[in-house]
Amino acid sequence: MSLTKEISATYCEPAAVMRRLLAMGRREDVALAFLMGFCILSFIAQVPRLVRDSHLADDDFSLLIAGALMGSIIVLPFVLYLFAAMTHFVRKIFRKSGTGYGCRLALFWSLLATTPVVLMNGLVAGFLGDGVILKIVGFVWLIFFLWFWLSMLGVSAEERS
Repeated sequence: MSLTKEISATYCEPAAVMRRLLAMGRREDVALAFLMGFCILSFIAQVPRLVRDSHLADDDFSLLIAGALMGSIIVLPFVLYLFAAMTHFVRKIFRKSGTGYGCRLALFWSLLATTPVVLMNGLVAGFLGDGVILKIVGFVWLIFFLWFWLSMLGVSAEERS
């Protein structure tokens, strides 16, 4: 399936999507592409808010965008790899099933699959600013992310090294 069809399918049946992703075999390049896709799209989602903040506070937009780029493209991938490793370590302590690759794939795909909501969050932050609607969209993102991630972690536990 294409990337957009897989993202759409994730909103209906995340476990089935994870099974298809695992059936491709251990593909670290694909997992990294999912992670970098999320990082790039999360950077793009920040641009409307940065423009708004720059205009309202009369700050230099180039400094704000450079900081967001550095955080999204350089720092965030390392943090997410560390988080995936910690998740795998905790799973090993409690259940001793699954692989590190399965944990990484579940996390990275869950993040990539929620990018439509991340982009919506960026638009709301840019056009409406802080408020109840932004908190609702953020909460919706959190619910989708947790649903996808936990469902996929359950499927990745079936994977053997």
